[in-house]
Amino acid sequence: MLKTKFQWRLMPGLSALSKAAVTKNWLLAFWLGVFSMLAQAQTPLSRELPDFADLAEKQGIAVVNISATQVVRNHPRIGGFPFDEDDPAFEFFKRFGPRAFPGIPNMPREFENKSLGSGFIVSADGYILTNAHVVDAADEVVVKLTDKREFKAKVIGADKRTDVALIKIEASGLPSVRLGDPAKLRVGEWVVAIGSPFGFENTVTAGIVSAKGRSLPQENFVPFIQTDVAINPGNSGGPLFNLRGEVVGINSQIYSRSGGYQGIAFAIPIDVAMEVQSQLRSSGKVSRGRIGVAIQEVTKELADSFGLGKQQGALIASVEKDSPADKAGLQVGDVILRFNDKAVAQSSDLPRLVGNTKPGTKATLHVWRNGAGKDLNVTVGEMPEEQVARGSRRGKPAEAVPANRLGLVLSEPTAEQKRQLGIRSGLIVEEVRNGSRNDLRQGDVILALIQKGTQTEVKTVDQFNGLLAKTEKDANVTLLVKRGDSQTFVTIKGGKDK
Repeated sequence: MLKTKFQWRLMPGLSALSKAAVTKNWLLAFWLGVFSMLAQAQTPLSRELPDFADLAEKQGIAVVNISATQVVRNHPRIGGFPFDEDDPAFEFFKRFGPRAFPGIPNMPREFENKSLGSGFIVSADGYILTNAHVVDAADEVVVKLTDKREFKAKVIGADKRTDVALIKIEASGLPSVRLGDPAKLRVGEWVVAIGSPFGFENTVTAGIVSAKGRSLPQENFVPFIQTDVAINPGNSGGPLFNLRGEVVGINSQIYSRSGGYQGIAFAIPIDVAMEVQSQLRSSGKVSRGRIGVAIQEVTKELADSFGLGKQQGALIASVEKDSPADKAGLQVGDVILRFNDKAVAQSSDLPRLVGNTKPGTKATLHVWRNGAGKDLNVTVGEMPEEQVARGSRRGKPAEAVPANRLGLVLSEPTAEQKRQLGIRSGLIVEEVRNGSRNDLRQGDVILALIQKGTQTEVKTVDQFNGLLAKTEKDANVTLLVKRGDSQTFVTIKGGKDK
């Protein structure tokens, strides 16, 4: 108001009409300025909405479709059909299959099991990265490029602990991806996945980084990138790109109760994958360090008990006899706070730090013991290759060993196997027939079943199946499982995958 009055004093000779015109022009200029400022304020928001078209066009040509074929021989069949009771096809073939039509010859005892996945070319001479579970136990791996060419691939090596595999096709001059730095990823940043969900080749989906450094049960060597990108079966092994068109991860797992996309997906950081592929390319296997301790998370209550100022470190629950840790003087109750000057913020950090250390290397551990810090020197040992226990079917042919309702074929270990595994009792997982199950693997040892808070040690297949029969089909089944040198609890939702 003061500014307007001052303007009128400067223009005393203006007529009423002129004054009205000036007022109108001034108000028009004012609102034009307001609208201009609002438009400018909204422009940055509109610029943040990404266009993925160029990225998909330029980078999609380096993404491949992978088809893995496994020849299954003497597959156990129920009533003459290669389907489990939970398979929707079982009821159909039970009613309308070979037994319903005597003139039709019986089904073959050998058939091919095919699976689909994705991968991406990391060098022009044909090296391709994918997931280990995509090519696991495959008799033949076929790679299909975006130009429709197909090649038989050789599996150079696979590392189940990180779920990374390196395969090779005989070709040259291939388009390859550019690699990014996962450490520079920010939570909330846009990322893009390209793969073959359900076999639909070169499908592009987008989302954001939901979290970084995620630790998952039974996955101790990978700080996963969590995203809300739509990932489904068939995306496994495909690349995760940032908006600069650089690969920052390998899409590996989803969290789902239905088997499909539910907004939570996990990718292996590309720096972890490239370290694995480097070892696979040079030696066909991955060498990791170990010190021989079992650890657990430091809770607030434990931190208070040990006199720690905050929750941090890895609490030693047991020390393997004659292990590098035992020789270095580590004790049960020690809390490892640093490994070679790298902080151990949480227990899951330690396996990664130790695993990435070359065996034979001398390392310094800073531990918390009796209310004070202490440095210990340890010579890192080498982690043995993942043990896959194979039981004895006691002379029974494969078709005589049925799977239980969890889709598991189990066997009882021999006395020698018990000694090697360091167990008193348990059941060896011989086969996992539910293709969608990823919580149990061949070679796992089931030690106990937990029902209504009661933990029962399992000793025989009949006993286990009896306990399972007493569990309602829609109830959760919790198992204590030994895998390699570690033990973990596995809960199967609703008694089976939904």
